[in-house]
Amino acid sequence: MDIRQIEQNIISEFKAFDDWMDRYNYLIELGKSLPLIETHLKTDRYLISGCQSRVWLSASYRDGMVVFTGDSDAVITKGIISLLIRVLSHQTPDAILEAKLDFINEIGLKDHLSPTRSNGLVSMIKQMKLYALALKTKYEPEAKPGS
Repeated sequence: MDIRQIEQNIISEFKAFDDWMDRYNYLIELGKSLPLIETHLKTDRYLISGCQSRVWLSASYRDGMVVFTGDSDAVITKGIISLLIRVLSHQTPDAILEAKLDFINEIGLKDHLSPTRSNGLVSMIKQMKLYALALKTKYEPEAKPGS
């Protein structure tokens, strides 16, 4: 499934809830279903800077796809990283780098986050795209970044 199709599924899921308290609860539930990052990866090396909460993110390259794992010590943030992993994991580096992630605005997520959580969201996306670029450079050296 491509990124836009996953985004459309998420938009549909969030439209099922009338108010933001229900959407927050759904976000928390999504975080509970996040496959946990391996314990040895919960180190400062995988910690995302710029987040109010502690968020760990790891990426690997398998069969031409980037696979993300992550965790957070805060339930809302864990739900946010879960959404981002759902959208961007198992995608090609180019697809991740080109992703606009319009679903974030379409579900109203950014409008309902505190400024510090909103900054954290931006930091998570930036880190995921940096991982995609690094893995593309490492495993697809013949491809020039941005081409």
